[in-house]
Amino acid sequence: MRIMKYTHACVRLERDGRVLVVDPGTWSEPGALAGADAVLVTHEHTDHIDVLRLAGLGVPVFAPEGAELPALAPLPVHRVRAGQRFTAAGFAVTAVGGRHATIHDGQPGCANLGYVVDDEVYHPGDSLHLPGQPVRTLLVPAQASWLKLTEAIGFARAVGAARMHPIHDAQLNDRGLASVNGWFAETLGDGYRYLAPGETA
Repeated sequence: MRIMKYTHACVRLERDGRVLVVDPGTWSEPGALAGADAVLVTHEHTDHIDVLRLAGLGVPVFAPEGAELPALAPLPVHRVRAGQRFTAAGFAVTAVGGRHATIHDGQPGCANLGYVVDDEVYHPGDSLHLPGQPVRTLLVPAQASWLKLTEAIGFARAVGAARMHPIHDAQLNDRGLASVNGWFAETLGDGYRYLAPGETA
């Protein structure tokens, strides 16, 4: 499977001519969706979903059943729940989790699903919910208002994937990104590799 990272939390997965895009938000490049066969959305926040782009795309969109996305009503949206296994663009997907990580005082409290794709790659969205199964590649959140670096490191260690690439990093300047990458590389070892937007693994 080819993994291409885009700005922030957007990732494009390609295999055998099929394209599945996860979390193409307003901060990610429009090119992430070129030729996409289906889209997975972890939750309703705009840094993870650009409703206008998806409205013009016309491919199946999979989103949590509790997500508030009224603007997607005219689209072919498939609502999914935690524990559900389904096929998107020919990829086998398992939805896990259920809720967005707490920022403060119980907020935001919205639905959030992580997705395990082909029993190989895990994108957790805005949560640190364990996938419940071994995965080869973890897309680990690097920075967020709901996240401490030590939590992200502990999450990556608990998942135990052979390969780890950071996502959710668009709010970091160059110095912050260098610091986060240094800590991840030092604590997670050889399996960790930073992917800049447009790079593949």
